[in-house]
Amino acid sequence: MEISNVIEKLGRAIFETPFGGSRISKDAPELAEIRLAVLDAVKSKSHRAGGKSVFPYNLIRIHLRGVPEEQSPVFQGEFLSKYFSEEIKSGLTRASYRFPEDCEVEIHSTPKLPERGEEWLWVETAIQETRAQAVQARKAARVIVLQGAANQAEIGVTKARTNIGRTMDVYRVDGPSRRNDLAFTEDNEINRTVSREHAHILFSKKTGEYRLFNDRWRKPGNKSDTGCGVWIIRDGISQAVHHNTRGTVLKAGDEIHLGRAVIRFLLR
Repeated sequence: MEISNVIEKLGRAIFETPFGGSRISKDAPELAEIRLAVLDAVKSKSHRAGGKSVFPYNLIRIHLRGVPEEQSPVFQGEFLSKYFSEEIKSGLTRASYRFPEDCEVEIHSTPKLPERGEEWLWVETAIQETRAQAVQARKAARVIVLQGAANQAEIGVTKARTNIGRTMDVYRVDGPSRRNDLAFTEDNEINRTVSREHAHILFSKKTGEYRLFNDRWRKPGNKSDTGCGVWIIRDGISQAVHHNTRGTVLKAGDEIHLGRAVIRFLLR
């Protein structure tokens, strides 16, 4: 079946579907015809490397000519994009192709009929930035001391990791353990509730998030968070920062409690 007839039949099926043609069946034979044509076009843009077929692009644009304007919203809708994305990935996997995990499909249609020598359907490929690469520039962050006496009243959170504790340098039996960027060094009642290694803030380049981690020592094997010593107050609600490997995402304005010492996290 020629692709022009396929598009016409699929379009007619969509247009005649109840409720304004908002649904398409995945089992529609016309859809399978287009899928095969697209998969062949995608494979033709691959190359061989290390004995394997490689499809290096993560963006596939499917262009369809001869699609009536009243049917274009369905052809360009989320259903078909998702359908073709899944089908292309499945087809490449079955054929043992290597391809990017973040491969996406866009569908563009036009009511214009092809000129002499033009195709009814053609495929373009491109390499686009991944979501991780497209993360906006890092927002400047800082913490200010609200309660307690630290070595600085305010510090910028500019490093990948910012340590917070009672002393500047922390030593263990086998040598130095870490250096705190914000240290509550003065000997007073509030500061004495801050541990030497109390918490740290990590910045994730992948997500653009700042996360707070609880570093307070606890007896090995004790999984209880009783007396965890690190809390966040956000919108008037207290949230404990538990001992784990994920930490807690910080939001602008968060009030961080370290024992009885308090700092505020700010973003610019």
